[in-house]
Amino acid sequence: MFEGHPMKPIPRLLPTLLCLLALLAPAAALALDGPALLAKMDRNLDPENYEMTRKLINEEPDGKRKEFILYSVKKGRDKVAALFLAPASDKGRSTLRQGDNMWLYIPNVGKPVRITSLQSVTGGVFNNSDILRVDYAEEYQVAAASEQADAYLLELKAKTGAVAYDRLKVTVDKKTVLPTVIEAYAASGMLVKTLRLKDVKDFGGGVRRPATVETDSPLYKGYKSVMLYATVKKREVPDEVFTLNFMSRLEELRK
Repeated sequence: MFEGHPMKPIPRLLPTLLCLLALLAPAAALALDGPALLAKMDRNLDPENYEMTRKLINEEPDGKRKEFILYSVKKGRDKVAALFLAPASDKGRSTLRQGDNMWLYIPNVGKPVRITSLQSVTGGVFNNSDILRVDYAEEYQVAAASEQADAYLLELKAKTGAVAYDRLKVTVDKKTVLPTVIEAYAASGMLVKTLRLKDVKDFGGGVRRPATVETDSPLYKGYKSVMLYATVKKREVPDEVFTLNFMSRLEELRK
């Protein structure tokens, strides 16, 4: 009397269901983990704690150039301090970033003054957010992640309104997991600037990253700015370095 029981056909579906699950499993396993990729890109780009020396060059449409040499240290994901070594007119100036907060110290003023992420202590196309860059994962969340034959594409959305750019589109090289092109957009959707990272160099100590970062902007036609990294190495520095009171003493770290 149980031959017509409605539960009997269900076991016949099990092989089909198992086949479907087997087909879906690889797709799930291959799904791109955007946050993990961004975190890996951050660490490949810079050690969490480092010291570095770099040159910033601003080029104007008429051919004029101005060069700066900066010594920088970083601690954790969101603390950065930088000291101007050249030109002579800027030597001794320093900048400090703690999360979204930034300051500039000028020796003959003697008191740190607040600056913003969209301003630029060097002029040119790089702003303070570019010069005092913290981890991208600290400021942005992954809105979308996809892949092409030789690159990953990350679309990042600012976590707060204090971030310099509302969105970033990042092209990440698959082999090195390093960014090659970063397009920065305003909340209106307008392209603000494009950064191109190239000339991957082995700096020693496990640090291998682009030695050149170039940027231009449709807002500043004919202008171009370049960062040239001379040294990058891991270094632990005390928390005291990232305070307002230490801004006048950054030179001590180089002794």
